[in-house]
Amino acid sequence: MVRFEKVCKRFGDTVVLDRLDLDVEAGRHVTLIGPSGSGKTTILRLLMTLTQPDEGRILIDGAPLDARARKTIGMVFQQFNLFPHMRVLRNVTEAPVHVLGMDKDEAAERAKGLLEMVGLGDKLDARPSQLSGGQQQRVAIARALAMRPRVLLLDEVTSALDPELVAGVLDVLRDIARGTDITMVCVTHEMNFARDISDLVVMFDGGRVVESGPPEALFHSPRHERTREFLSAVR
Repeated sequence: MVRFEKVCKRFGDTVVLDRLDLDVEAGRHVTLIGPSGSGKTTILRLLMTLTQPDEGRILIDGAPLDARARKTIGMVFQQFNLFPHMRVLRNVTEAPVHVLGMDKDEAAERAKGLLEMVGLGDKLDARPSQLSGGQQQRVAIARALAMRPRVLLLDEVTSALDPELVAGVLDVLRDIARGTDITMVCVTHEMNFARDISDLVVMFDGGRVVESGPPEALFHSPRHERTREFLSAVR
């Protein structure tokens, strides 16, 4: 579903991704772990076309990543990025109507179902300022799903939340991972979450893949010393 072929990305003299090869199969859940600055978020930004590779290519379902393929990718950011002047329901319907051309009534019905799924069916008319951080992030998740993505990107989605709000958001994402066939690429420092939802965990350092494997193997018997050091530091 997603393929990086010898992708390089530099910012000035800093090499952020160094000839990256990475495959994500359709319907699988892949979690990227590693220290800050190792290139994980850059991978998501490349998939969102927020930045472009300096070398190599990115394929989505076998075709080069372009504007059309980009519409099949949704993302939930660290910051919620909700429209503050719009009520919750319109935050979720705005993009399906204006980007996908969806009928307003259809978009509204789909949005209500998604907001119910994330536990916010009673907040349709609230403004973002009236919601907790955890509730705002759940609206952001519903908004991403409203675009019917084939690939969902998650970038440290709990890092801006107070600790007591993290569990609720992670529970929603676990339900999505278990109950849908959406391909997921997740960047997180929540190792228990990574262990629960992942089919494959990829350890990054210095813009390269150090090692990868199923969560049971990588968390319990990492092969590489750098992986062991990182896991010891974050546990």
